[in-house]
Amino acid sequence: MGYCKDIAKVKWRRRRRQVGVERRLKKLRRLVPSGAGSNPDRLFLKTAEHILQLRLQLNVLQALSKIFNA
Repeated sequence: MGYCKDIAKVKWRRRRRQVGVERRLKKLRRLVPSGAGSNPDRLFLKTAEHILQLRLQLNVLQALSKIFNA
C-alpha cells in the first residue's frame, strides 16, 4: 500500500511542476513579441533575440545621450 502512495506523490509533484512551467511559459509568450503560439524551443530563441535587441537599443540610447549631453 505504501508503494502506491509513493507513486501517487511522485505523479502529483510532477504534475504540479508541469503546471508551474506551463504558467511561466504562458507569461513569457505574452512578453515576447510574436511569442504567442510558439513551441518552447522557438519561444526561448525568440526570447534571446528579443533580449539582444533590447540591449542594442539601450546601447544606442546611451550613446546618443552621451553625445547630446556633452
